[in-house]
Amino acid sequence: MRKTYGYVRVSSKDQNEARQYLDLIEFGIDEKNIYMDKLSGKDFNRPSYHRLVYKKLKSGDLLVIKSIDRLGRNYNEILQEWKYITKEKNVDIKILDMPLLDTDQNKDLIGTLIGDIVLQLLSFVAENERVNIHQRQAEGIRAAKLRGVRFGRPEIELPDDFEDILDTWQCGGLASKDAIAISGLKYSTFYKKAKIVRERKEKEIEIPTQG
Repeated sequence: MRKTYGYVRVSSKDQNEARQYLDLIEFGIDEKNIYMDKLSGKDFNRPSYHRLVYKKLKSGDLLVIKSIDRLGRNYNEILQEWKYITKEKNVDIKILDMPLLDTDQNKDLIGTLIGDIVLQLLSFVAENERVNIHQRQAEGIRAAKLRGVRFGRPEIELPDDFEDILDTWQCGGLASKDAIAISGLKYSTFYKKAKIVRERKEKEIEIPTQG
């Protein structure tokens, strides 16, 4: 007996999967037959997807997904998954966002040909958009850096008398724990900054040349 399954993937645990999930419910898929991954598509490590495709789907079944990019992270992966599911598993696929990508309806030669052409075109567009997004992000970060915007953790501000504290500590006038307490820094930060100051001072010392 033919079964209909749905698959939902969101790119991170913070993204809301409700839209995809409700669309599959409205299509008439039983909740127990909807598989979902809340993982990044970057490494394609999707346990629910693999369990569905390799263990649950049988010949003649129907797989319904919201959009084509749920199948893979790039052009080649989407085509590879599509070919495996439809050709090797003999399972039909229906893409809700693109009615033309419905192997359940396009059984004749012309319908199959149109579906394959549309699939390759949309897979390319999906991958191209992904590349463009990363490029725009990189350009935005580069432009922000040129404007002086700093990324990452803010630089820890040192007390005004930090170098005096270091000099006293290095001369033996302060124990390490007392110097750290007076500076108000964490243990690791104190030693890290002390090393930076020491190296800077060493560079500032002019070594006389022999004439």
